[in-house]
Amino acid sequence: MDSSNDEALDIIITNVVATFRVRCHLNLRTIALEGNNVIYKPDCGKVLMKLRKPKITASIWSSGKIICTGATSEDDAKLGARRLARVLQKLGFRVRFSAFKVVNVLAVCSMPFSIALIDFTVNNRPIASYEPELHPAATYRIKHIKATVQVFSTGSITVTGPNVQTVATAVEQVYPLLFECRKPLRK
Repeated sequence: MDSSNDEALDIIITNVVATFRVRCHLNLRTIALEGNNVIYKPDCGKVLMKLRKPKITASIWSSGKIICTGATSEDDAKLGARRLARVLQKLGFRVRFSAFKVVNVLAVCSMPFSIALIDFTVNNRPIASYEPELHPAATYRIKHIKATVQVFSTGSITVTGPNVQTVATAVEQVYPLLFECRKPLRK
């Protein structure tokens, strides 16, 4: 980062996706009939259940695998998953909470400057791609930490990674590259 401009960037986590298992077979019809805030999708073989606090949506399969989306932190994802397991337990299933894992974290961050996307892509050619006819953002993939950064010309970036720490590392790694491709201020 530039030493003369020590400005902290706010990384806002917008979605955390987590999976877990309940180690028992679930009767989706029973969940659909007796549960609250439930949408039964028999064509997909799953039930969608929504919790209000923390605000998450869970996809529940009869095998006992559950995917939770919509949390805004890893702690909220775990709390929501445990609360969901408790709801299923109260419906009469022999639930044992196991194999919890955060699978994906989506975050947004706004740079204090605009970015020249073509310059950014040319400077970082093998790992950055920009197809303006397909998508308005340049895609920058960081293989060793498994993160993807979508860079928009306004300076807004979207980061996807396997956990919160990876997302923060990706922003720290891409900031100097973006800083050297910033657009000059118009007068």
